Order: sequence, then C-alpha cells, then structure tokens
Amino acid sequence: MPSSNWFPCNASPSPCSSISRHYFIPIPALPTPATSTNSARNLRVKMASDSLTPPENRIVVGCGSAVVDYLAAVAAYPKPDEKIRTTSLMVQGGGNAGNALTCVARLGLNPRLISKVADDTQGRDILDELKADGVDTSFFVVSKEGNSPFTYIIVDNQMKTRTCINTPGYPPMKPDDLSRASLLSALDGGRIFYSDGRLHETALILAQEAVRRRIPILIEAERVREGLDDLLKLADYAICSAKFPQAWTEAPSVPSALVSILLRLPNIKFVIVTLGEEGCIMLERSVGEGPQTEEIGVEILLESLKRQQDESVAIPTYISSIERHMFWGTEDGMVVYNPVTRLRGNGIGTVCGRLLLGTAEKIPPSELIDTTGAGDAFIGAVVYALCTDMQPETMLPFAAQVAAGNCRALGARTGLPLRSDPRLASFLHQHSKVRVTSSAT
Repeated sequence: MPSSNWFPCNASPSPCSSISRHYFIPIPALPTPATSTNSARNLRVKMASDSLTPPENRIVVGCGSAVVDYLAAVAAYPKPDEKIRTTSLMVQGGGNAGNALTCVARLGLNPRLISKVADDTQGRDILDELKADGVDTSFFVVSKEGNSPFTYIIVDNQMKTRTCINTPGYPPMKPDDLSRASLLSALDGGRIFYSDGRLHETALILAQEAVRRRIPILIEAERVREGLDDLLKLADYAICSAKFPQAWTEAPSVPSALVSILLRLPNIKFVIVTLGEEGCIMLERSVGEGPQTEEIGVEILLESLKRQQDESVAIPTYISSIERHMFWGTEDGMVVYNPVTRLRGNGIGTVCGRLLLGTAEKIPPSELIDTTGAGDAFIGAVVYALCTDMQPETMLPFAAQVAAGNCRALGARTGLPLRSDPRLASFLHQHSKVRVTSSAT
C-alpha cells in the first residue's frame, strides 16, 4: 500500500482517509479539504438535476475500474534520480469507469457501476465518493482481504502531460463474485451498457445479456487487452484512444484503421478515436447505396475535412463529409442528393458511411490545468448523448465541451461539469432540434 512518505509535506499517517482533497504546497501541514464534503456534493448533484428537466430512460449500467488517484502536480517532469517538490497535491477517486459514470451522474442520468474494491480505507472512500455524486454502488463487490486499486499520477505543469502508475486491486474481480441473478439484475431498466474493457469476464456476461435484452453497448478501447475482442464483437459503439486503432488493426493510418474496425465488427454503428487537443475522428456506418454512390479514399477525405477547419474558432465544432453530397438528379422537381459515401481504406476495403472531424476547445494556457480523465469525460458525455438521442453533429461538440471543462482543474473529477453549467445549456436545451436526414443507422 502507498506510504505517506510519498507526500512532499507533513502529511497525516493515512493520506487516503478522505478522497477529493486538494492541497497547495508548500505548507507546514495538510489543511481541511478544499473540495466539498459529501453533503455538499449531494446538494451539488441535486441542483444539477433540478436545473433542467432530466431525460427519460436515465439508467446507465457500467462495468470497469474504480480506483484512488494520488495526483502530484510538478513544475516539470523529474529526471531520473532527481528530487523535486510538488506544486499541488490531490487525493481523489479515479478509474475510467468510475470517472465516466461520475460524469454521467453530474449530467443528470442514473448510473450503476459494477466493480470491486477491498474492505480498506481506500475502498470505503471510493464508494463514498461515488455515492455522493449519485452513482449506484450496490453492485460493487467488497473483498474482505487484499487491497483496493490505486494510481500515482504525475501532472507536468510545463508540458501539460500526466503520467500514470497503476497498482491493480487484489484479488481481481471474477464473475462468480456475484450470483448470476444478482449480476444480470444490474441491467434492469438500463438504457445503455458501458464497459471500459477491464474486468472483462464480468463485462462479457453483462454484454451478452445486454444483447439479449436489446440494450445498446458502448465499449471503450483504450489499448489492446485480454478479453477486449469478445466485447467489441457485441458492441454497438466503440470509442478508442489515439493509439488503439492502428495497434488493433495494423492498418497504415488512423482513418484506414477506422474503416478496418467497421469491416471487422459488423454490429458497430460508429467508432470514434479521441486525439486530445486535435479533437476526434468519427466514422459512422450507413446502410443503403444510391445508383451513383461516390467512392473516395478515407485519407483523402480526412485531409479535405481538415482543410475546412476554421482555426480562429475556439469553441468545439464539427465538419462532416455529409456536406459532400453527390448530386443524383431531380425527382418531382426536387433536387436529390446522395448522403452516402463509400469510404476506401488503402489495402483494407470499403464501407458505406460518413466521416466526421470533431474539434477540441482551444483552452487558454492559463486555464489548462490537467488532462487526467479528459477521455473519460468525453465518453461520459457520449453516453449521455446516446441516451438522449443527440445527433453526432451535436454530440461531438458537446462531448468536447465536457472534456474541456474537466481539463480546467486538477484530477479526473474536480472539473467535471454539472448539468447546470451554462457552457452546456445550448446543447442540453437545443439538441432535440438538430436533425439531419441521412441513411445512417
């Protein structure tokens, strides 16, 4: 377990005794936590959900990691064998699934998380923080022995990077930690099932049941890992890290890799690859072709979309290949366009669909604090968008806006916006008005 000697100040003997503490160094001793107490967080979540009418079908079921994050911000990343001081310090809940479902809760949905912790101080604090944010933890497994998972995170203030060193929880979660009836009951009333790719044996059982119940499935593909292929085969949606598509497909480029993913996984409706400050790329599958469906190389198309970006626009936006409609002719005096494009990946094959390029918010350097959890925030926002039937044209800027808010504070959860955040108001109030007629599924 982590030692208090890791903290560059006069820390208390139990540094994990309260998650979500933020400390500013140098100080002679740890002060009262700067973040809100559990009761304040409960009020915060209530205010968020009361400010706007929440959507119907609000239950989101997730399976994956929930950990303790030890975040140390430093002026510059240390050299080997170097001793440095932190500029600030935080102990907070983390983990991909824990972060994404916290985001979902703050946006007004009702998430349930299936995961495992130990019956130790860290495990209890993980559960307490999730509950305070409105995440249902009744399907957690609490081991009487072992340790809860935790991660050391070094946040480099100079290069704006974060380096993670994870220690898994022990013993690991197995499907029989919960009775099958209890495990599958977690899906009751679920609008969508999400897995971060961890706890794959348990996640697979849930995914198979979700397919049987016709509950859509979103799988996060952060890196190639055991059991991920089986989950992806059942997925309706996939969100990938920047390195995953080529690592998984061995394609020569990211856009060609996206084509390969849709060809390998015929159930996938769309795949998104997140690219940090460069935004994201989304490939959405379409069904049906017209008599003159255009075929174009996906790399060429992506370069064309990039040239259309307006670098002067700071807020997140999108550019879609659907705007490249191919003229078919006229019908009853009306001009008819084909919204479907056949996208070709060199040496890969072709799929019918459209490509969307989403931009990230241009955050002023003085406001950019920490990118930890930005991808989890993006995924949480996409889950919300799917639950509320947002169109991709709204979903991508919305998810980028949520992720940008998260980057304005230290840690994966401190900056997660609430449903009442004014920067989200236009998305939450107006997304139902955005409708684009196409043959996309």
